[in-house]
Amino acid sequence: MASKIFFTADFHLGHKNVIKYCNRPFKTAEEMNEVLVKNWNGTVSDKDSIYVVGDFSLMGSKRTEEVLKNLRGKKYLVRGNHDKSLNENMALKYFEWIKDYYLLKVQDSGAVQKVVLFHYALRTWDSAHYGAWSLYGHSHGNLQDVPKSLSLDVGVDCHSFRPISYEEVKESMSKKN
Repeated sequence: MASKIFFTADFHLGHKNVIKYCNRPFKTAEEMNEVLVKNWNGTVSDKDSIYVVGDFSLMGSKRTEEVLKNLRGKKYLVRGNHDKSLNENMALKYFEWIKDYYLLKVQDSGAVQKVVLFHYALRTWDSAHYGAWSLYGHSHGNLQDVPKSLSLDVGVDCHSFRPISYEEVKESMSKKN
């Protein structure tokens, strides 16, 4: 099986108030955590790469590590505003890297697709006028989509509480182009 690329954001593991703020369909933070982990592992294989575009966990290091060691795939983290207290020494055992911003280049049908990964929505970005995409989180689906902008909220609140594939992003972008 060929490896795939996935994106996600705004897990907010352990954050009980996000349930209320974002009208998530969970009774407790523990239930939310279980569903998010189940959906991740039901979507991502061990061979896949997954880019987390911020706000992964608000739990302490020990509980966050328990979750991380059970998540499938090769993981990358673009920091969000709720990741500032993340213990990076622990997290780097599970994430390939942790950055504030990243320009991903994906080989796609003989061409390179540029994908800007940043926790916050951008109005413009590197190569935006040349077909580059911008993937973000933070807004939990509360920003109105701009039909002609090649940007997308990849947060779990917008995608049935699961990561989305590069192919799904590509399909979404094809409708905007």
